[in-house]
Amino acid sequence: MALNIFNRSGTGKAEMSFIDHLESLRWHLIRSVLAILVMAVVIFIYRDWVFDYIIAGPVNPKFISYSALCNFSHWAHLGEALCMKPVNISMQTTTFGGQFLSAFTIAFIGGFIIAFPYIFWEFWRFVKPALKPKELRNTRFIIFWVSFFFFLGAAFGYFILGPFTFNFLGGFTIGSQQILVTRPTLNDYLDNLTNIILGCGLAFELPVLAFALTKIGLITPGFLKRTRKYAIVIILIAAAFITPSPDWISQMIVFTPLFLLYQLSIIVSKRAYKEMEKREQEEWS
Repeated sequence: MALNIFNRSGTGKAEMSFIDHLESLRWHLIRSVLAILVMAVVIFIYRDWVFDYIIAGPVNPKFISYSALCNFSHWAHLGEALCMKPVNISMQTTTFGGQFLSAFTIAFIGGFIIAFPYIFWEFWRFVKPALKPKELRNTRFIIFWVSFFFFLGAAFGYFILGPFTFNFLGGFTIGSQQILVTRPTLNDYLDNLTNIILGCGLAFELPVLAFALTKIGLITPGFLKRTRKYAIVIILIAAAFITPSPDWISQMIVFTPLFLLYQLSIIVSKRAYKEMEKREQEEWS
């Protein structure tokens, strides 16, 4: 017979059994999947508009990023440094069901991105009861901040990193005879675009991750400061590979937000560390 014991939060509620936890997790997952499905259905219905104006945006000659970066380059008296030639490629599918299956891929990935705040909210509802009251005080607005940094990173990947990447890879050639033509498949393009958007979305969670890891004692502001020089080298190398031309201005466009993100993580970690020290002093006094 299971004993009724108090949970970690000290609310007086009986602790859930392992089976109860599995049942709770199952319903959280079901609701999250339903949210993705609802968004996916909407996207699939309007798949033509979504593909023409969103999915194919980074390889569209009229994409806003090309004109915006070029106008900024002229405004900042940088000449044509940030002006990228629009990508001139044609995609293909190699199977009869290629476009049909790609439409499903677009729908489900888009559904996940749109439903991300709700998915994280469901995850948070599952984790929250296991936290102590003092731990909950440090999680105010967590859903907002996690969603904010995810969408900020996704936007950076879509509007900045995506055009740079496809512009560079689409125009890169080997050999002097020009006998090779870049004609990617639709699946290849979708895989690259998905990796860029989701990768940047997760990478921009670094400040939130730094806050959480500092709170549980795995990292400190000092550790992040000591490893900053290595982070700078890694970010510079990534920016050099990403940018379409070897000039330093276009590389800085990619380097700057990533470096600022790391700096923000140090600030967030430092604030969390000071709060922990202050509470420890109050407990000991």
